[in-house]
Amino acid sequence: MKLRLSPQDAVFRAGLREFFTTQVPQDIRETVAAREELTKEQMVRSMRTLDAAGIAVPNWPVEWGGKDWTPLQRHIWHEEMSAACVPPPVTFNASMVGPVIAAFGSREQKERFLPATRRVDIWWSQGFSEPDAGSDLAALRTSAVRDGDDYVVNGQKIWTSYAQYGDWIFTLVRTDPDAPRRQAGISFLLVDMTSPGVTVRPIRLIDGGDLVNEVFFEDVRVPAGNLVGEENRGWDYAKFLLGNERVGIAGVGGTKRLLAQAKTWAGERLREDPLLAAEFARLENDLLAVELTSIRVAADSADGKAQPASSVLKLAGSELEQAVTELVLGLAGEQGLGSDPAAGAPAWTRTAAPNYLHLRAASIYGGSSEVQRQIIAGTILGL
Repeated sequence: MKLRLSPQDAVFRAGLREFFTTQVPQDIRETVAAREELTKEQMVRSMRTLDAAGIAVPNWPVEWGGKDWTPLQRHIWHEEMSAACVPPPVTFNASMVGPVIAAFGSREQKERFLPATRRVDIWWSQGFSEPDAGSDLAALRTSAVRDGDDYVVNGQKIWTSYAQYGDWIFTLVRTDPDAPRRQAGISFLLVDMTSPGVTVRPIRLIDGGDLVNEVFFEDVRVPAGNLVGEENRGWDYAKFLLGNERVGIAGVGGTKRLLAQAKTWAGERLREDPLLAAEFARLENDLLAVELTSIRVAADSADGKAQPASSVLKLAGSELEQAVTELVLGLAGEQGLGSDPAAGAPAWTRTAAPNYLHLRAASIYGGSSEVQRQIIAGTILGL
């Protein structure tokens, strides 16, 4: 999609483009371009580079490091960052817990956590899903019982991405087991992962990586001052957070870049095979629709409230990510089945299968496609 920009926005885009292509370390951009996994050090260094320029968390309130940008400017920021192969700011910090603390936290919590979150002095983990409470998140059982000035937390979380890096974890816990509705008895708690009783155990995935983990809480004492907002209001804060997460999960920028790379990798086959050309055209049209929707959702969310339409983005965006990685794996053919490039095979074929396998989970994490369809049916279509 070619946006028709005002002179001011054209200058804005040019400034971002120059910054992303000249100031973000080259080794980080090359890792992203090769579709290889970034190290923690690279992710932290990239976000700190953005933060030093004041553009790491434009979605936050200006008081805490955000930018008073228009929805279009925020879209341009995403676009130029992706085009330059710059990794987006650490999601758990920038798009999840940061906005929640900024919107619902106490003044003391904001001063204590937001600057450190923005600089990644704290790496946050997300403690939402449990073995019996994934898409049905309201079924969570991890408990937090008030004991004097502390909560005592017991339970288990699962599929916790990058928990091996985590300094703190933002968790949903059950503080009222007798609430008339399951959603009404949940609170939002910040837990120091160095606390006695916190254990992290890695989970090996089908792509060979160990990105996700189990996290166990055994009589973990958490100061009551780490409760965000009001007790038993955590479900409201979680919905706010998940709305932001689902917009990010759409992955428009990365999918657009990968599809453009795939056209280059297809080479002569794209000109010789009309079915392949038609598949590229279909995916490009679908991507354009998702991109336009992402701009509309951003505009409708300008008041800081998550919109139900974010579920449309999550549904369409994640399934489009899967379709494009499947296309790339098909282009790689048998050369994409090994972990090392075959003799004479292009280097990009080495990551084709791992990326395809990794993104099989895209239509599950952040709320499964089935759940997103239910949300769309109920809150948007009124069915």
